[in-house]
Amino acid sequence: MTGLADIRDAAALLQGVTDRTPVQLSRALSRVVGAEVWLKCENLQRTGSFKLRGAYVRMARLSAQEQSRGVVAASAGNHAQGVALAAQMLGIESVVFMPVDAALPKVAATRDYGARVEAVGASVDEALRHAHEYAERTGAVLIHPFDHEDVVAGQGTIALEIAEQVPDVATVLVPVGGGGLAAGVVAALAELRPSVRVIGVQAEGAAAYPPSMAEGHPVPAGAMHTMADGIAVGLPGTVPFDILLRHAIPVRTVSEEDLSRALLLVAERAKMLVEPSGAAAVASLMAEPGGLEGPVVAILSGGNIDPLVLLRVVRHGLASAGRFLHLRVRLDDTPGALAELLRDLAATGANVMEVSHARTAVELAVDEVAIELQVETKGPDHCAHVVQTLTTAGYRLT
Repeated sequence: MTGLADIRDAAALLQGVTDRTPVQLSRALSRVVGAEVWLKCENLQRTGSFKLRGAYVRMARLSAQEQSRGVVAASAGNHAQGVALAAQMLGIESVVFMPVDAALPKVAATRDYGARVEAVGASVDEALRHAHEYAERTGAVLIHPFDHEDVVAGQGTIALEIAEQVPDVATVLVPVGGGGLAAGVVAALAELRPSVRVIGVQAEGAAAYPPSMAEGHPVPAGAMHTMADGIAVGLPGTVPFDILLRHAIPVRTVSEEDLSRALLLVAERAKMLVEPSGAAAVASLMAEPGGLEGPVVAILSGGNIDPLVLLRVVRHGLASAGRFLHLRVRLDDTPGALAELLRDLAATGANVMEVSHARTAVELAVDEVAIELQVETKGPDHCAHVVQTLTTAGYRLT
């Protein structure tokens, strides 16, 4: 089983390859938790995530004969980029299988690092099956995104940095997909700082670890539906699972609303751009702030987000935070009715972003119109004020 010595050896291999990413104190989260909260900014790592660490260590330890056969991987984007860059640095040919709906910036970056990209399937698990088949057919070495000791050791180098940067760290929260990052952190800290509590965090729409830990062996997730594609893994890896199970690491889950609120907070308060999976640890802090001993370190595992996804997530986060309100108002279809509604809305201090009309709907009378409004507000209290004001004024709204 991977231990501290393996992780220190991996750190030596990564000298000059990966960056020592910074930690940043979050005063906003510290107030929420009641203790110091530090953000470990792996979104600022080369390729935009922690994945380069494990991919490079795994590939650097291949024999010359294995390297000559090339490598193959499967990923939604972050591992793909890590493998592609590591292969480029080591002079190895690489092929990466990615889900057909993988974020375009991640696909483009993987190609730019020199990998040949094959788009297959609807999930990382499907892409991984194709990668296994390719490896068997061609002799290429499969670089698994999480289920290998060298990958776990590479990811664990993050914990060595955390221990130096926040020497009195008491709690570390880690996003969990297949489990390689969490297992590496646990393997390092169990020997280096055995008093540190490590907590894993999964998206509840793709959470295979909680039932697997309860059963004592990897169990497939029943469903896979989350914006956090970087941790959307249907089955825990055997190598990381054994480490997390042996150390009885708790794994929390967070909702899509939690993720979007966390992404928004990190952008606004920490001035950091992260992807939904990268915000999972912060999402857990915001959803369950109690009972955590500080200082707390939350790992921002990645920052590779499609701008179109970012737009949707920010909008979702604004709505979840009570700063975006969607109203449907039924009005008499008479001249001046809409103008009066907009004047009443303006008086509440709300900012109207979009207006649309619907004159043909089953629930509407022949002399009625439905007005769809998207409104910017200052928070939950302001939302309630807007709704109360319009209701008191006699408007029929939902």
